[in-house]
Amino acid sequence: MPATITARIAAELAVRPQQVEAAVGLLDGGSTVPFVARYRKEATGGLDDAQLRTLEERLTYLRELDARREAVLTEIRSQDKLTPELEAAIQAADTKATLEDLYLPYRPKRRTKAQIAREAGLEPLAELLLAHPDRDPAAQAAPFVDADRKVADAAAALEGARAILVERFSETADLVGSLREEMWGRGRLIAKVRDGKATEGVKYSDYFDVADPLPKLPAHRILAMFRGEKEEILDVSIVPEPPAEADVKGPSDYERRIAARFDISDRGRPGDRWLIDTVRFAWRTRLQHQLAVDLRMRLREMAEAEAARVFAANLRALLLAAPAGQRATLGLDPGYRTGVKVAVVDATGKVVDTATIYPHEPQRRWDEALAVLAALVKKHKVELVAIGNGTASRETEKLAADLIKLKPDLQLIKAVVSEAGASVYSASAYASQELPELDVTLRGAVSIARRLQDPLAELVKIDPKSIGVGQYQHDVDAHQLARSLDAVVEDCVNGVGVDLNTASVPLLARVSGLTESLARNIVVYRDSNGAFTSRTKLREVPRLGPKAFEQCAGFLRIRDGEDPLDASGVHPEAYDVVRRILKATGKPAKALIGDEITLRGLKPQAFADDRFGVPTVSDILRELEKPGRDPRPSFKTATFQEGVEKLSDLKPGMILEGTVTNVAAFGAFVDIGVHQDGLVHVSAMSKTFVKDPSTIAKPGDVVKVKVLSCDLARKRVSLTMRLDDPLPDAASSPAAGGGRPAPAGQRPRRDQRQEAPSSGGGALAEAMARAAAQRDAGKRTR
Repeated sequence: MPATITARIAAELAVRPQQVEAAVGLLDGGSTVPFVARYRKEATGGLDDAQLRTLEERLTYLRELDARREAVLTEIRSQDKLTPELEAAIQAADTKATLEDLYLPYRPKRRTKAQIAREAGLEPLAELLLAHPDRDPAAQAAPFVDADRKVADAAAALEGARAILVERFSETADLVGSLREEMWGRGRLIAKVRDGKATEGVKYSDYFDVADPLPKLPAHRILAMFRGEKEEILDVSIVPEPPAEADVKGPSDYERRIAARFDISDRGRPGDRWLIDTVRFAWRTRLQHQLAVDLRMRLREMAEAEAARVFAANLRALLLAAPAGQRATLGLDPGYRTGVKVAVVDATGKVVDTATIYPHEPQRRWDEALAVLAALVKKHKVELVAIGNGTASRETEKLAADLIKLKPDLQLIKAVVSEAGASVYSASAYASQELPELDVTLRGAVSIARRLQDPLAELVKIDPKSIGVGQYQHDVDAHQLARSLDAVVEDCVNGVGVDLNTASVPLLARVSGLTESLARNIVVYRDSNGAFTSRTKLREVPRLGPKAFEQCAGFLRIRDGEDPLDASGVHPEAYDVVRRILKATGKPAKALIGDEITLRGLKPQAFADDRFGVPTVSDILRELEKPGRDPRPSFKTATFQEGVEKLSDLKPGMILEGTVTNVAAFGAFVDIGVHQDGLVHVSAMSKTFVKDPSTIAKPGDVVKVKVLSCDLARKRVSLTMRLDDPLPDAASSPAAGGGRPAPAGQRPRRDQRQEAPSSGGGALAEAMARAAAQRDAGKRTR
């Protein structure tokens, strides 16, 4: 790897180049980020998984940049136009945008007006006029009139010379780069509603007439405006300066910068006016449009990166939600006309019974439904009841509450869980293989039950994009989003660890070093030969070679196996270290594991060697204290208030308990049991300023909120997590179209307003509400 890449990544991560070199060598050698982060700390100097993910992304980008650099140099060299100065500039280019600016004059292109003018022999005229503004343009153009070259007169010659200069101005890399940054700092993104589209596009009403500064635009606003444009509701454009400045007569600052770059000024010389007009023509017809396209792309890339980050953070929280554990569970997939689908799974997640009941409209067979559920609960010794949060959820939760009252001796625990993605799983090829005997409609109930037992194990079966915890995820580059989400799933699965004898193919496939085909081979071997009794048995799985074993073994757990270490996160390659520890303490493995007092009295340095240093030994000692420890939080559920089941039951001032379902840049959505998630705006999440809502709440968190207002017509609920917040007056309530008061000492900001809903489905699509900040709000004070 070139030293420049190593040094640059090291500087960006604030680590030593040797750490970067070691990490790159391991990654290039086929090691995964989770494996390197956990089991190769000595080599990388303790780089964690977040640093390694950033390193991996930057490595990919910089290698792509280097490959593109070589291609550009080769192309310009083939044109015999590569000067030492140009080569040095290309070698110094540190971004793809800068490199493309340098390459632009040499990029093969269709015949332009400038190229036609050069073919007509007008380039000397352009050079002459630029170098000698003291000469009259018309007089200088006269000798270049040539009917054979289609230069009919002096005016045509000057037009050709202008085309050549315009192209030169727009392809001067340093000038274009500086103008781009100037426009980024001063430009505005303008959005206006198209004629006749106001009613049809009411969900984009926040963007019907806006002019937002480019660098201050939050991601969700960018994506919302671009979607409104795609749906032909909005006209969106980028202008180089605030509208008030654009109305000022005379040359713009951008034109002055172009003129200064080529020493053009109005000194009363014969050629000055023609050159100044050429500068204006270059800016208004070429450069402004060119830079607007560049900045639109920058905005989209920036917004997509932020949207992917938000989605990844939410997905991580959902995957690492507290598991209810290995207990028999009753899954209820609510519905009205088609009934409530029921599935019972045992402690291992195996389906043991199913049914369909009709407690709600139109059949209203409530008592019969209770009898069916009571029989299933008794028969299978059910401990947990999982209720999907979709249509008829609250009514079905009431049914579960009646069941608990009917069978108090069973001590049932009920919980409402997100059913996002359950229908996708039900119709998937994997569900058909896993549950071939079940109807598609019943598979959803199975998924709901299992995701209460272990959210991670169940949700990995679903395409992350279908789980619906993002922010405009359907507007984000699919490849970028998939790569980001796959990394999150991989980190979560390996961070928790996987039970080798119960894991499904999709779960195993996310383990470090395992592919889907290897995961399938493991399951086939397990089905044919019985449960794995030791990690070493993995070597007998077809096509699972030494490298795959090295990568996966430490993340796979075997409960009650031949070696108690196989239930821990200690890698088999380090078992000798544990044996040295056992010898030093004089205790057998089963006695030492979990003995915190003895283990904490040991010094890692005493057991380190050339292969396993202090960081690894320290990890081993911590692992032996709590082998196979689960990093996820303890299980708890939200309790919905009795009698609050629909939007019309909500009253301002109510304090309710709910579950966070999604977090976006502008706030958090909370399920309070009324079939419609409410929004806690970012400014109502804490008494102090909140820059990132995910630092306050994560999907799955149980929180208390107060109802500020409820707009029945638009199905929008405004909540606050600051329970002593005063209620808004009628004039400022969302229903009245006004704004919610900003926190004390803080003026509302434009980027702290609720936005138009995403079409991504689920709570995000329907629960968006408008923020309440005034458009002419002054600067925010903290």
